[in-house]
Amino acid sequence: MRKGKLAVFLLAALFVLGGCGNSGGNDTNQAQSSSETSAPTTSSVSEEQSASTQAQQQTDDNTSDQGEISRDRALEIAMADAEVSSDNAREVKAERDEDDGIPIYDIEFETEYGDYDYEVAINGGKIVGADYEVEEEWARRQNGSAVSADDVKKIAQEKVPGVSENDIKVWKESDDDDDENRYEGQFRYDSMKYEFEVDASTGIIIDWNADLRDD
Repeated sequence: MRKGKLAVFLLAALFVLGGCGNSGGNDTNQAQSSSETSAPTTSSVSEEQSASTQAQQQTDDNTSDQGEISRDRALEIAMADAEVSSDNAREVKAERDEDDGIPIYDIEFETEYGDYDYEVAINGGKIVGADYEVEEEWARRQNGSAVSADDVKKIAQEKVPGVSENDIKVWKESDDDDDENRYEGQFRYDSMKYEFEVDASTGIIIDWNADLRDD
C-alpha cells in the first residue's frame, strides 16, 4: 500500500516538472518569435532613412547651380571652338558678366596670329557669342588644300553640328589688290546668326562671328 502511494507521488512530481519545462520552452519560443518579428521593423526603418537621405541628396543636387560651369570649363569650350591650344593662348581673360539677361563668362585671348572674343553661358556652357579673326598671311602658310563652296559648307557644319547644308549661304569674294580668294558665308541656327570667311586656298576659317538673335 505504501509502495503504491509512493508511485503515485512520483508520477505527480514528474507531471508538474514536465509542465514547468513546457512553460519555459513556450516562453523561450515566444521571446524568440517576438525578436524575429521586431527585426524586420528595425531593418525597414533603416531602409526608409537611407531612402530619405538619398532623396534629400538628389534634391540638393538638383537645386544647386543647375548645370553651372566653371571658369576653366568655359575657357576650354571657347578654345576648343577656336581650335587654339592653351599653350598658344596668351593675355587670357575670363570674367563673369551678363548679356541680354543671360549670365555669361566674357572670354578674351590672343595668339600670334589672331584675336578671340567669346561669350559662354554660365548655365550649360553654350557659346552665345563669338568673334575672332586670324591673319590671312598666317592661314596661307599653313598646310591645307583648296576648297570649293560645298567644302566650305561642310566646314561650317563641322563647326556648328545640326545646321542643314541648305541653310548655309556661301559665295566667293576676292580683294581688288589681292589675287587670293576667300569664301564668305552666313546662316542661322538655334537662335544664333553666324557670319564667316574661309581662305579658299587652305580651307582655314579666317573670320568667324556668332551672335544670339531673338528674331
